[in-house]
Amino acid sequence: MSKEKEKNLTNQPPLWVCIVIVLFLVVAFAAQLIAVGSPNVHMTLAFASVFAVLMLAIFNKTPFSVVEEGIIHGCKIATVSMMILMFIGVMIPAWVAAGTIPTLIYYGLKVISPSIFLVTAMLVCSLATLCTGTSWGTAATFGVALMGIGGGLSVPAPMTAAAVICGAIFGDKLSPVSDTVNLSAGTCEVDIFQHIKSVATATVPGYAITLVIFGVMETKYKGNGADSPAVQAMLKSLTEHFNLSPIHALVSLIPMILILYMAVRKKNSLATVVASAMVAMIIAILMQGYNILDMMTYMNDGFKIESGNADVDKLLNRGGLQSMMWTVSIGYLGLSYGGILEKTGVLNRLLFSISSITKNARNLIITQMVAGFLTITLSASPYVSILIPGRMFINGYKKLGIKKTVASRTCEHSGICLDPLLPWSLGAVYFSGVLGVKTLEYAPYCFMLYIVPIIAIIYAITGLFVWKEDEPEAFEEDDDISAVATE
Repeated sequence: MSKEKEKNLTNQPPLWVCIVIVLFLVVAFAAQLIAVGSPNVHMTLAFASVFAVLMLAIFNKTPFSVVEEGIIHGCKIATVSMMILMFIGVMIPAWVAAGTIPTLIYYGLKVISPSIFLVTAMLVCSLATLCTGTSWGTAATFGVALMGIGGGLSVPAPMTAAAVICGAIFGDKLSPVSDTVNLSAGTCEVDIFQHIKSVATATVPGYAITLVIFGVMETKYKGNGADSPAVQAMLKSLTEHFNLSPIHALVSLIPMILILYMAVRKKNSLATVVASAMVAMIIAILMQGYNILDMMTYMNDGFKIESGNADVDKLLNRGGLQSMMWTVSIGYLGLSYGGILEKTGVLNRLLFSISSITKNARNLIITQMVAGFLTITLSASPYVSILIPGRMFINGYKKLGIKKTVASRTCEHSGICLDPLLPWSLGAVYFSGVLGVKTLEYAPYCFMLYIVPIIAIIYAITGLFVWKEDEPEAFEEDDDISAVATE
């Protein structure tokens, strides 16, 4: 190891300090879950950040300038994502006023049977994300509409949200235009399509098992669907307050078509959401009878309607810029905490401490998965959970002569799967805010996100799909895993 790398490792905090910092966050969340059943995520993250800064200042003499650098780094990562989230809050009421969401709910209620709803929702979101590469875009478009349809069919909202999320994540993990797919492949220096084939070995079986589970679960939802009195009342209320004739219905779908088109064309995500919101606003004014002041109020405070039907009001009274600020603040607090741990060396020290056990393929893969889980838990960022463990362990795969596609798929099977399940993580913050269901409510039903890592661990233990290179790549003596951990 070079002197510079030894210096980097020496400047990192002691391992015991890092462990105490992590334990504080874990114990704080666990204590609240046991005591009150629901943690205060905002203040827990704030207290955890303060505790981490104090520990680092007292026991490692870490200057506050480094802490500040970490906070700025975390907020920089969060900013674009949080701006997208805010404008999705603006877009949703615009879609409601334009008739986009009412149209999808109206015709969805007429066509989809309750007994196949969860499977249908998962398939629709899978196809949408495979085409667009964005699980976030799918949740904000098809996901929002499916939440409304599920509510009309009396399917529990947490189950619908889980079906949307599982479908969206499946598509995101296998789409060649997905940002996480490209980041995982790039981090581990592999061809993107070889990476996708490797990811599919565990993701496809996990997806199939989840479809079967949802199919079995929804056999109890054998209502009359569109023929039930409750659904008929909702359909009547929708037609009374929105123009849903075939021509108007087709025009109302333009904002959704626009967002799908721009996503497929790889246009800027923020620009895509803003464009869809503005087009929806224009359609609402020209075709649904709203004025500009109405739309400004709706887009800021959320859509409001008193239709006389409580179910319709519950489905449509949603969105708005202000409704997203609770979620946005979690994003900034979570990524600020992650930025502090990253820039002060806490993450590297923790990951370095477990790198010495990676002496064979089984241990290497499982250790990388644990590192991915640890990184997403502490950083709240799926991107950090790809980059740090991916770069840290890639040389271990080279040394053992294992194909790098095994490393790249492990990036996808660890942090990415856990991202929608942690209340403070970027993905969970987003899905919870957009779909209107708390993370701890939908998480138990996200079967695919638990099954895929289990399958990946089984592969590691059995050696199945752990491919060897024909010739192991050259491996420098000082180019070991611990060196990578300090870079």
